[in-house]
Amino acid sequence: PQDTVFEPDGTRYTDSQCGLFGMSRQLQRMNVPFTYIENCRIEDPIFTEGFLRFVGVACAVKNFKGMRVAQVGMRPKPFCSVIFNESDLMDKFDIHVIPVNLAVIQDKYRRILETRKDELAAGVAKLRGMYEIDDLSEPVLDKVYAFVLLYQEIFEEYNVAAVSAECWTAMQLMLGAMPCAAYPLLADMGYIIGCESDMHATLTQVVLKCLTLGQKKPFLGEFTTRHPSDRNVELLWHCGPFAYSLKKQGTEAKMVNMRQWMQVEDGHFTVARIDQNHGSYSIAVCECDSAEGPYTFGSYMWGRFKDLPTVERKLIEGPYIHHMSEIEGSLTDSIREFCKYVPALTFDGLD
Repeated sequence: PQDTVFEPDGTRYTDSQCGLFGMSRQLQRMNVPFTYIENCRIEDPIFTEGFLRFVGVACAVKNFKGMRVAQVGMRPKPFCSVIFNESDLMDKFDIHVIPVNLAVIQDKYRRILETRKDELAAGVAKLRGMYEIDDLSEPVLDKVYAFVLLYQEIFEEYNVAAVSAECWTAMQLMLGAMPCAAYPLLADMGYIIGCESDMHATLTQVVLKCLTLGQKKPFLGEFTTRHPSDRNVELLWHCGPFAYSLKKQGTEAKMVNMRQWMQVEDGHFTVARIDQNHGSYSIAVCECDSAEGPYTFGSYMWGRFKDLPTVERKLIEGPYIHHMSEIEGSLTDSIREFCKYVPALTFDGLD
């Protein structure tokens, strides 16, 4: 803590900065990462903010290293952009990918439809209370909610922190329904499920949530299209997986063809993505504020960036794709600190 006692006769009982500089140099010499909070009084806000940031970073590191992630199904055939290296994740981060065969999914799903009808009926009533539902979704609401029960089973049975899932291709063919409108409910229950078999996006969302100590909900809002008249505003969108609780007050929510249509509540957001190129992993980070833009389908927000052309160029030049993850709050400093404790992951600030 900052020294506060200076006696009239000139006596000082402590010189805290001597210790600070000495300890920091020794830790560096021994390759021990550490977090620095500016020299201050313990009751100062700067200490509280720094300590809470460190606790969030510690939570993220603890949950990232050694994480178990279920992989449900394969990636969609055209999606070469979400290819990942399972061996790398294990070697560099001790992350374990747990495969879940779609035959297992099919068997569990059919059993849920046959044996858990009371829970399904309650789930259907819940969905009807949340959304204006179209004619395509209404006949299969029980099948939509069955995905909620299915993924709860997967999380518990396989003891995983997150799921990277196939969603709109094989599921529709195999089960006659899509899970897109189930993901918002699962997100509000605290589960993280990455869309379109994007493992790196799934891992990113785990980190973001942990940095907030689970107080905020991450979502996968991909870079989709520029604002028609503002060069610094981008549509952050996906077909429907955002937590329902993120819905902007005073706006409606629809379910259209088993997908959630809604706009995210205004705020300030951190935007990030973990990705890799030839085994070198990095995390792209920037921030944005909500902006006004045209109404559109799906789950979305318009984000205003400090310099969107620069952000876009950095993402294009890689090694990233449009599948970015967002969470409310300013977490750039926390992510930079997180990377100190995960040496195989390089911080890449886009701002």
